[in-house]
Amino acid sequence: MSDTEGKQANGRRAWLMLGAVAALMAGCVGAPGPKPPTEDKQTACGQAAAGDAWVGNWLAVDKRKGIAGELHVQMTLNQDGSMAYAEQLKRSGKPNQTLNETGCWQRAGETLVMRTTHSNAVAVEQGDPIYTNEYEVQLRGGQMVLNGPEGPLGFKRMPGDYRLPVF
Repeated sequence: MSDTEGKQANGRRAWLMLGAVAALMAGCVGAPGPKPPTEDKQTACGQAAAGDAWVGNWLAVDKRKGIAGELHVQMTLNQDGSMAYAEQLKRSGKPNQTLNETGCWQRAGETLVMRTTHSNAVAVEQGDPIYTNEYEVQLRGGQMVLNGPEGPLGFKRMPGDYRLPVF
C-alpha cells in the first residue's frame, strides 16, 4: 500500500469512527417525554349545581372531647367547585394553631366530599386517601351540620368576606 493510499484509508477510518461516535451519542439522547397536562384531571373542580344551598361561607365553633381549647372551623364552598377549609385551635395563654387547606368539593346526594389539593399552601399527594373526606350533611334552620367520625359539627352561614381572625 502506498503512502497516499494509507493516508486515504486512515482518513476514511477517522470519518467512520467519527460517524460511529455520533450515532452512539445520538442513541444516548432520549426522546423528550410527554408534556405534563396543563390541568390535572384530579385537581380540576366540578361546578356546583345552580342555587345549591351548600355554596357559601360557613363557621363552626366547638369544644371537642380530648382537645384542650376551642376549635374554630371556617369552610368556604364556592360555586365553581373549589373550597377552602381553615381550622384554628385557640388555647388560653398559647398561640393559635392553624391548618389551611384548599381543594375541591362536590355533592353526592346528601354527602359532602372534600378533596384537598393543598395543605398550608403545599401541594399534597393526590393518591393519599387522608386528603379526601366525606361528611353526611343536614341543613337545619340556616345551619349546616356535618356528621363525621368525631361526631356532628354545626356550622352557621357567614358573610362572604368573613375570615378567621389571625391574632
